[in-house]
Amino acid sequence: MAVFDASDIVEVAIRIEENGAAFYRKAAGIVRNSEVKALFLHLAKEEGDHRETFMNLRTAMAPPFSQAEGYDEQYAAYLHSYVDHILVFNDEALSQEIAKVCDETSAFNFAIQREFESILYYQEIRGLLRPDQREAIEKIIAEERKHFMVLTEMKHRLKH
Repeated sequence: MAVFDASDIVEVAIRIEENGAAFYRKAAGIVRNSEVKALFLHLAKEEGDHRETFMNLRTAMAPPFSQAEGYDEQYAAYLHSYVDHILVFNDEALSQEIAKVCDETSAFNFAIQREFESILYYQEIRGLLRPDQREAIEKIIAEERKHFMVLTEMKHRLKH
């Protein structure tokens, strides 16, 4: 089994953000509540901003590539398995998952789960980055946590 190097793992993060932005744009087209629609469009923009941050990290890792100290292939294999089995990563699987989103409740449930999974992934890859690159991912983790909380709070508020 091939394993990722750290730049490949950042490439996965770029795809996660692209998928997130695509989902939020689609969800904004499904929901009727203008406040929820505005939230989803805002989150789509932020996911696009995160994508740009990860693209800059990838560029900074361009050859000659220097891995973070302590990077090991077994850990990379774990992350590879996580991507393959937990994250919705290919276009077909993402399309199938998004097709199940038909109302606000299912949109919130999907979004909350994906934000949570993104946070976990980004916490894991943080250790693979050089110390000078970790601040950017820390900011993204904090923003993903905000997304998680805003989605959870709005879902709860709309139910009551």
